[in-house]
Amino acid sequence: QVQLVESGGGLVQPGGSLRLSCRTSGVRFGIKDMAWYRQAPGKQRELFVRISYTGSRQYVDYVQGRFTASRDFAGNTIDLKMSNLKPDATAVYYCYALLRNSDVDYWGQGTQVTVSS
Repeated sequence: QVQLVESGGGLVQPGGSLRLSCRTSGVRFGIKDMAWYRQAPGKQRELFVRISYTGSRQYVDYVQGRFTASRDFAGNTIDLKMSNLKPDATAVYYCYALLRNSDVDYWGQGTQVTVSS
């Protein structure tokens, strides 16, 4: 059974930094795409950043260089480094993985990020 587990969320003051991590288990044939989605209060879940199996990155436009995603292809993990955080970054951040061969996708349970003074 494939599982994704996020960690690293929490409460941070504006201007602060956080690093989210997503660890996988139960993956047998590799992962095609990994991504971070986020869901802000009262809004729909949206793609934040995706890293494909080729290493190409797709960021949502408003990230503006303050957020950097990295993927460990051997370990099937993905991290998200967030800096200079603003209150509008407050959301639940979800890890996503699309498996090779089967094209079945999986989600983590989400980790809460709250940016507030």
